[in-house]
Amino acid sequence: MAMASLFKGSLAGPGYVILNVLRGINIIAFLDLIAASVVMLIKITINNNFFFFEAVTHVVTASLSIFLIISELPIFGNFFNRYCPQLGQSAGFGPLAFVMIVLGVSVVGNLNNDDFSQKNLGLSMWRIVASAGILSMTMGIVNFIAGFIFADSANSVTARQVRAYGAVADKVVDRKGSRKSFQLSLNREEALPTYRATANNNNNNNNNITRPMSMRHASRFPLKISSPVKERTDASSSKYSSSEVDLTMPNAAHHPAYSNFV
Repeated sequence: MAMASLFKGSLAGPGYVILNVLRGINIIAFLDLIAASVVMLIKITINNNFFFFEAVTHVVTASLSIFLIISELPIFGNFFNRYCPQLGQSAGFGPLAFVMIVLGVSVVGNLNNDDFSQKNLGLSMWRIVASAGILSMTMGIVNFIAGFIFADSANSVTARQVRAYGAVADKVVDRKGSRKSFQLSLNREEALPTYRATANNNNNNNNNITRPMSMRHASRFPLKISSPVKERTDASSSKYSSSEVDLTMPNAAHHPAYSNFV
């Protein structure tokens, strides 16, 4: 394992040069794909009403090639890292190689169409289409192999990062924080800070009392809140229970039963 890591580290320096050369060839391959798509778009024949979809295929191929050229340039790195991580710095060359192979196969497959034969296109135009497909497929395979050779999996360094930083890729990637590890403690109270207070007992001995954060918060909550309605009710009931009420007997002479009716 140490020998493999040393071998990967020794390839980081030459890999910086080799991968940047491959980057230039990738851009040439995409430019060739764009030229081939434009040629086929111009030479397309309207055989029926479905020619529109064939034209859209060539437009998509050219647009995707432009997008991949931008991804190969050292610009808009944050955009690709956030919205297209398959082409970002933390990704390898696998997705790029796959797309290049698919585009190459698609372009070469168009040569089976009579509209794009050597007779209709001409030798020069036909060579542009054929070279675009072959170069794209070849570079797709080369990028796929280079992604495995120059990537340092032991240090979590991809071939793109080696292409960008060279021999110091493992140090730069770690300093930029692309590899972050978080360890969560199973016992939460061990991870929380503790507070020490000094208490005096009756013998004037100083004892250090350690209270974890959970106990500190537990001493604050829950708060005891008394209901004002209940207190008012209890106060009123205690008022009447504590006082004595004198009741007097009414005069019976004023009762209607004892009245004289005329």
